[in-house]
Amino acid sequence: MNAQTYNLAELNKETTIGGLGTTVEREIPVIDLADFDTRKLEIADQLWHAATEIGFFQVFNHGIPQEEIDIAFDTAWRFFELPAEVKGQYPMPKGTNAGWEFKAQVRPSTGTPDNKESYQITRPNMEKLWPSEEELPGFQDRMLRFERMNWELGMRILSCFALKMGFAEDFFTKAHDPASDQYQSTLRLIHYMSMEGAKPEDFTFWRAGAHSDFDCLTILHQKEGEGGLQVCPGKDASTGAWTDVPPKKGYITCNIGDMLMRWSDDQLQSTLHRVRMPQPGEYMGRRLSLPFFCQANRDAVMQGPLGTYEPITAGDYLTMRINANFNKNKM
Repeated sequence: MNAQTYNLAELNKETTIGGLGTTVEREIPVIDLADFDTRKLEIADQLWHAATEIGFFQVFNHGIPQEEIDIAFDTAWRFFELPAEVKGQYPMPKGTNAGWEFKAQVRPSTGTPDNKESYQITRPNMEKLWPSEEELPGFQDRMLRFERMNWELGMRILSCFALKMGFAEDFFTKAHDPASDQYQSTLRLIHYMSMEGAKPEDFTFWRAGAHSDFDCLTILHQKEGEGGLQVCPGKDASTGAWTDVPPKKGYITCNIGDMLMRWSDDQLQSTLHRVRMPQPGEYMGRRLSLPFFCQANRDAVMQGPLGTYEPITAGDYLTMRINANFNKNKM
């Protein structure tokens, strides 16, 4: 367990959850987004129940064509298959969510690096961080198209939470305005290394250590057959009881992040989750996931109507969270 202490309650909570724990069955809320405009009040009620009780849910009829998801996965693999010296030309600058990193993320829950590499796309911060057309033809256009589709889905879901919180329905859309240079929502491509032929001691680590996300809402794309995601619902955070969430084609897993938990005065539950190592008999190959993080613009001021937390800008908040994960020094 990591013995560091931090200035944010969310981070100190993470330091207590690095153990193996137990695995239990839980019902995962599944929400149909079909006929969204005409069913919005019904959908908002279902989302609110899932987010206040558990903090995670899956959606279908979500509006992102499966063909576009498949293209995004194929395009992401093309990036990770580039030589390390090519990817190394686009490193993630300190304190940002843009560019490539390799086993650089150290979770407060574990104190050890996650067994993965990733590439972050945060549109205003991408200068000199895109692979060239010669290195990866079509990569930038395809990734930006997929980023926009995920933003649109995220804003539909967040508009339901705004409605239930008593805000204008476009409150969170304005707070995540992609036309602003303060925009900081991020599409992340994550490659978890293959465990084929790994040594027994390698399986004692985590593909991704237990954590809650920094954002308002995470939209997670996974490939069927490439499991490992486990969640521990917000209200059960102290139990150490985890539930597997197998990927299912046509379904997108979503979870509430710490930004929205703060903004809702803790009504909405951020979800602890991790990616465990594969077990005997399971798929041991490389694993890819594509999360989109709805992170409010840097200049958006986060404070709920009840004033549970002191106001903080989303930019300052995100910087504190990133530094705690990618720097060795205490916050």
